[in-house]
This record gives sequence, C-alpha cells and structure tokens, in this order.
Amino acid sequence: MRKLFFLTFWGFLITIAPQTLLANEKSALEISEDEFVIGNKDAPITIIEYASMSCSHCASFHNNTLPDIKKEYIDTGKVRMVFRDYPFNYPALLGSMMMRCIASDLRYDYMNALYKLQNTWVNKDPKISKKELYKIMQSGGMTKDEFNECYSNLDNENLILDGVMAAQKDFNIKSTPSFIVNGNLVEGNKNIKEFRQIIDKILSE
Repeated sequence: MRKLFFLTFWGFLITIAPQTLLANEKSALEISEDEFVIGNKDAPITIIEYASMSCSHCASFHNNTLPDIKKEYIDTGKVRMVFRDYPFNYPALLGSMMMRCIASDLRYDYMNALYKLQNTWVNKDPKISKKELYKIMQSGGMTKDEFNECYSNLDNENLILDGVMAAQKDFNIKSTPSFIVNGNLVEGNKNIKEFRQIIDKILSE
C-alpha cells in the first residue's frame, strides 16, 4: 500500500507546476530546529543537500567528497550542512524514514554507513530492501519492534513528502544530489575541487 501511495504521489508531483505547491508554506531556505544539520549555525555558508538514499551519485558524494568538506569547511566553522530527503523511489523513502528514528548524535554515521552499503539494501523488490535494511539497522542496535515502529510512522513519511514538495516549489529540484549553497542551486555531484571553488569564492567576497 505504501509503495503504491509513493508512486502515486510522484505521479501527481511531476504533473503539476512546482509553483502551485505549498503556496502558503514557509520558504525551503528556512532551517528548522528539528532538521538534520551539522556545523556551526553561524557559519557564513549554508549548504542544503537534497539527496535520494538510493542514488549512486549521492553515495559517491557522501563516500568521496563529504569527508573532505567536513574536515576543511564544516569542522572549521565555515560551512553549515543541512541534509534533506528527496527520495525518488521506495527504497530511498524507507532509508530516509529510518534515519529519522536515529538519535541526532548518531545520525551522521548511520547515514554515511547506509550510503557505503547502498548496494546491499537498495533493491527493486521492496521486501528485499526492507529485509536488508533491517539487518543493517539491527547491527547498530535497533530492535525489530523499533524498526517496525519506525517503518509504520506515517508522520515521518508525510514530513519527507512535504519536504519534497517544498523543494519542488522553491528550487524545482530535478535530480539528486542537488545543493543549495547560500540560496543558489548547484545541480549534480561535484568533487572536492569543484566545491572548493564554490566555497572559497563565497568566502573571499
């Protein structure tokens, strides 16, 4: 049922103009207190990442580029990083929901672990995705009951889908990963050299 709803949702989303969505909602540039954020809140640069947890390009960014960004810019107080869900399919939605059930101080490590293990749990068969994802979450200490409770949390699912619509409305996101760097859209995976150019240019202004 959830898979059918998710596919129906995406069919609805791509058939209507982004500007018609969430006309009365707050801007996607606003960062709420309950969002997944790392870095100094007063950093001069804010990067918002929109990612699908089943996306290989997103995994490449998290595995190969994000560690350098964190070391060079986030840990030094220059960049605040906001991670937002933009699931393109059912496994990605499931992975995003699991991340919302992890303690905030462990979420970064869990997220990157799921990207590293992406090939083991992202599968076109939803039953396999659920089964393999549970194995990973269980290895980190999540019980079966906790997993099922998280899986059944419709409030978290709705928050994720609301976020997708807000991103469509404000930025017309078409692919993942996409980044909003101080309000400007940067599409597609970038290596550390490209991010250095973008970040250093802003810091020098």
